Amino acid sequence: MSLDRGDERLDVPVAGLDDLVAYFRAGEKPRDAWRVGTEHEKIGLYESDLAPVPYAGPRGIGALLERLAEVDGQERIRESGNVIALSKDGASITLEPGGQLELSGAPLRSIFETCNEFNTHLALMREVSAPFGIVWLALGSEPFHAVEDAPRMPRERHDLMRSYLPSKGSLALEMMHQTGTVQANFDYADEADMVQKLRAAYAVTPLVSAIYANSSLSLGKPNGFASRRLHIWQHTDPDRCGLLPFVFDDDFGYAAYARWAWDVPMFFVLREGHYRDPGGMTFGQFVEQGCQGERATLQDFDRHLTTLFPEVRLKRFIEVRGADAVPPRLTCSLPALWKGLLYDAEACAAALALGLEWSAPERQALLEDVARRGLAAEAPDGRAVLPLAREVVALADAGLRRIGDAGSESPDESGFLDPVREQLDRGASPGQVIREHWEGDWGRSPRRLIEYARY
Repeated sequence: MSLDRGDERLDVPVAGLDDLVAYFRAGEKPRDAWRVGTEHEKIGLYESDLAPVPYAGPRGIGALLERLAEVDGQERIRESGNVIALSKDGASITLEPGGQLELSGAPLRSIFETCNEFNTHLALMREVSAPFGIVWLALGSEPFHAVEDAPRMPRERHDLMRSYLPSKGSLALEMMHQTGTVQANFDYADEADMVQKLRAAYAVTPLVSAIYANSSLSLGKPNGFASRRLHIWQHTDPDRCGLLPFVFDDDFGYAAYARWAWDVPMFFVLREGHYRDPGGMTFGQFVEQGCQGERATLQDFDRHLTTLFPEVRLKRFIEVRGADAVPPRLTCSLPALWKGLLYDAEACAAALALGLEWSAPERQALLEDVARRGLAAEAPDGRAVLPLAREVVALADAGLRRIGDAGSESPDESGFLDPVREQLDRGASPGQVIREHWEGDWGRSPRRLIEYARY
């Protein structure tokens, strides 16, 4: 979840779409400046009784954030006196609506660096969380409790979302309070490069989602999905979520994405540290009419983009969003897989070709089947998803080898895909494996799940 920290360089008025196009163009970077940023969310429970963790209290999330800041020298970011995020060295730990914590990693050159950042963060979280009795789970959705039992974190932004989103989607509150994901961010050189990368990402994102599908339990029993998180997102808000068919239109570019964002209702207008309800006003209406005496700025647009949740999102970088939270080795594989696909031109073109033949309704049907069956799903043309996923991994592997970013003992980053290959060799998504254990050798034991899924 965004920190909503202001950037004075963006505190300039928006006159029209041309300003938004210029905003995206300002994100262009030369090839040698491309970086990878990784974000991941984790779901916390008290280990003793598996109860959700509230914000308040001596063993709550607020106290945990204070302790993390003390131990690691992180900057505290407050709202109305409450610590709602921490920041250090270009990375941040942010508070999600139901108490999930997200590491938003720094933009780093190699997967070796980003995986080291992630593992260092996990070690810190284990050290600090142990005295609080909190365990963090590598799952795409909360496995035991109803959404009504989820705690609410003290952020004005979340309050406005809680008020607005249930009118748009039946599972919106579950999305906010009970889901966890791993995401990765990538740069683009120019508009043509952005278009190629965004199209390639949309072409294969259902296949990647199948590899990482990991939310098969809800309310302490199988929920009928390999990735219920993916299903939840399909019932959150059709205005701002899902697959974007216009990405494949001949005239797609910065302006087309800006026009889409222009027409999406805003959650809030932030002024002087407080969030104002725009009453369903779209960003375009804000530009044209103003809101409560305020005029739209590029800073408002930058924040508005953080409230749009398509499966692949454009900001001043490209964000791939389709994977459930997964165990650490698989977490490190996600940015590596996408780097091999998006930062190598040959792999990017091949990934686009792999999924380009499907129509928008077919791609949506595939996404829904993946949510239900993970790697057991079928593509619209009848091909099984499992061998298609293997093709995607092979493309990423070849891309990483051509890129050739080396580690201290490795000639390139292709070794980070080993956990994915192991998953594919099992022939099942992580959530399918958990469901089999749950109904089999675990004997439906919550403790066995915790031991298996804890970070």
